[in-house]
Amino acid sequence: MTTTAKLPAVPWADVQAKGGIRPWVDAELLRLGLADTGTPSSMTDGEKKAYKARREEERRVRRELFRVAWTAYRAAHIVHLGAGVWWHDTADVDRFDAAEPERKRVENALPAVGDAAALATALGLSIARLRWLTYHREVDTGTHYHRWTVPKRDGGLRPISAPKPELKAAQRWIAQQVTEHLPVHGAAHGFLPGKSIATNARVHAGAKIIVKLDIEGFYPTVTFRRVKGLLRKAGLGEQVAILMALLATESPRDELVLRGKTCFVATGPRALPQGAPTSPSITNALCLRLDCRLSGLARKLGCRYTRYADDLTFSWHGGAARDADQTNSIGKLLRAVTMIVADEGFTIKRTKTRVMRAGGRQKVTGLVVNTAAGRPPARVPRDVQRKLRAAIKNRELGRPGRGESLDALRGMAAYVMMTDRTRGRAFMERLDRLSKAGATPAESEIT
Repeated sequence: MTTTAKLPAVPWADVQAKGGIRPWVDAELLRLGLADTGTPSSMTDGEKKAYKARREEERRVRRELFRVAWTAYRAAHIVHLGAGVWWHDTADVDRFDAAEPERKRVENALPAVGDAAALATALGLSIARLRWLTYHREVDTGTHYHRWTVPKRDGGLRPISAPKPELKAAQRWIAQQVTEHLPVHGAAHGFLPGKSIATNARVHAGAKIIVKLDIEGFYPTVTFRRVKGLLRKAGLGEQVAILMALLATESPRDELVLRGKTCFVATGPRALPQGAPTSPSITNALCLRLDCRLSGLARKLGCRYTRYADDLTFSWHGGAARDADQTNSIGKLLRAVTMIVADEGFTIKRTKTRVMRAGGRQKVTGLVVNTAAGRPPARVPRDVQRKLRAAIKNRELGRPGRGESLDALRGMAAYVMMTDRTRGRAFMERLDRLSKAGATPAESEIT
């Protein structure tokens, strides 16, 4: 029998039903009439010639069958995820998994995704597409992110990596179904329902002494390995934890032109990108032990503690502040925080450490928290409110101002309203009147 046509694709389930790739190949050869059924020693010369021809055909078809079988395997399995990423298509349990992982998964209200196929189904992706989104390359000709930089207050540049739509949808699913379900300490105020920069600042309102510290390179410090470990301890299996960690992390990359082709070259390990939907909830969960230790330190020293993303704030109130001055508690605090933060895998940025006393202006997450009669406990700085008031007045008088759009001014008014509803609502009403007078948001840019 001669088989010249290209063999059709088969689903992996059919191959698996025969016991795997080699048994399926043998069964297919038998079905096609190409299985070896004789020995050359008992054949005539003509039969030997026909036998050799059939064996050549068998070898050709066998190669093609193996190709079809492996194509089916790759369509149903991840197989490989790039250099430096360990992967095995057979799930196992080892010492890095949580004790009683199923109980832990249920406690954390995480979805039952036991392997790569289940994760791909949950994300609405094929295995091939999931592999494409997670595959790590040191040098890549494409990228799953839009990248740009924004200026920082200290004069530097902050890299932003915003995921493209398909990856962003996968990250949102992970955030909503997994990482936002993980336990978070009460001292955390960033990117959590019902909490904000205002709730963070109010904790320290009216303090005698406020100490602010900043973690250096917060997101870049949270590497792929740390994310994978967090997910495994939460009750997810190694396969799913690896894939989710790859979806949630990316290497910093330089865009270069090599041999006339644009390439994106990794310049560091995979870590949380600034701009991914998963990054805030992962860091909040990862900092649970850090927050526990710093809260315990604050109680010991008689002060309060909160964390907003990478901003750590401590404050002394009332008589405790005087004790802090007298016993050098501020120095003890700074030394202990530096040690604890380092022990948890982070570093304090010393140039951004601030000690603010009640005699001067105290700001926490951009809001003023000095006690003032008739004023909210945490409020937008006066200079910001003055700029907003002047911009609205310029529009009311028909002046060009600085070119702010109505949407931008509404954002500033909402910022004020977050801490002072009366003042913020008054600004918003003036902006609404301007909008009704003909300056719609689409036409609001003044040139």
